[in-house]
Amino acid sequence: MIKVGVWGPGSMGLIALRAVIDHPRLELVSVIVHSDSKVGRDAGELCGIGHVGVIATQDPNVLLRGDAEVVVYAAAANLRPAEAIEDMVTILRSGKNVVSCSVVPLVFPSAVDAAFTDPLRQACEEGGVSFFNTGIDPGFANDILPLALSGLSRNIDSIRVTEMFNYGTYPDTTAVYDILGFGQPPDFEAFAAMPGVFSFGWGPVLYQLAAGLEVEIERLSEEVERQASDKTFDTPTGRVEAGTIGAMRSTLTGHVNGKPKLVIDHVSRMHDDLAPGWPQPHISIPPRDFGYPGVTGRGVYRVEINGSPTVRCELELAEEADHDLGARMAGSARMVNAIPAVWSARPGLLGALDLPIVTGAGLVRPALGPSPDSREFNFDVARSH
Repeated sequence: MIKVGVWGPGSMGLIALRAVIDHPRLELVSVIVHSDSKVGRDAGELCGIGHVGVIATQDPNVLLRGDAEVVVYAAAANLRPAEAIEDMVTILRSGKNVVSCSVVPLVFPSAVDAAFTDPLRQACEEGGVSFFNTGIDPGFANDILPLALSGLSRNIDSIRVTEMFNYGTYPDTTAVYDILGFGQPPDFEAFAAMPGVFSFGWGPVLYQLAAGLEVEIERLSEEVERQASDKTFDTPTGRVEAGTIGAMRSTLTGHVNGKPKLVIDHVSRMHDDLAPGWPQPHISIPPRDFGYPGVTGRGVYRVEINGSPTVRCELELAEEADHDLGARMAGSARMVNAIPAVWSARPGLLGALDLPIVTGAGLVRPALGPSPDSREFNFDVARSH
């Protein structure tokens, strides 16, 4: 059993916490929270299940001085990357490996400014441990999946990976309304729409793809488009007024030998009817009815490889017909399931190309349906974080 601590049980971390509790090869030993309302509560209670005997605390020393061998760091970091890195440096120096999803560019540390990576690299060396950042996007949907599909090719002209999601049901209101700027007037300076932000966050994704394909990106080009909603509508997290931003598309292109070869495309909507001319998801799992027409949370990840042969692959993730929750489940599970590989890896900063295939080893149920002693996930708790 690998002893695991969880730091930051929020929209992703709460799901990761439950995954650690349920994993037969992992043992939860500590939980660090930021919210006062979570302090003193049992980790199982935070997940909506019975007590597991691990009490949440705001004191990092409980984790740092404890016997966790790996720490899942899932604290929100979109607006505080430097502070999150400082947290993780402290964890690594204490001799504990870290798997994370918080600072998105770190999926491929080699393409990140040394000001961010040098402290982490030095901390890994001092602690004799490893650091790995992953998720679903950035993560599996735009590194392992397209690289695996590229192995089917005789030759490749270009690769495009597109995320298409309805963010109307996403529970992180700071991300939706402040960072992405949905429901805000067109002149609102949304963080995610500022020049260079998408390149900073997702540029390393393209460089990791290039590394896996053994080509060199000469330059990146970025384009961000936003569209105002032509109608007022409500979502589970708030109202979007007519005339405010209801859709955004961010496209990042890596140029190889003077040609656009590798593309990351994000198409985000708050209502299914908005921006009809932008890429649309092909849904096979009917989305959950949240009681808000057009606000479905539906989404897919599409990989397109133009070459010989041409490849089209749609990755659809859903939990109880909830695509948003399915994507967060998958991203959190990817992080937790990587723990044994990271624990066994060489010390240092790792990317997806440095690890063996991460599988669901140990997760196959012994019989169809839930085992008699299993506890099903509390989906309402997960949706509320």
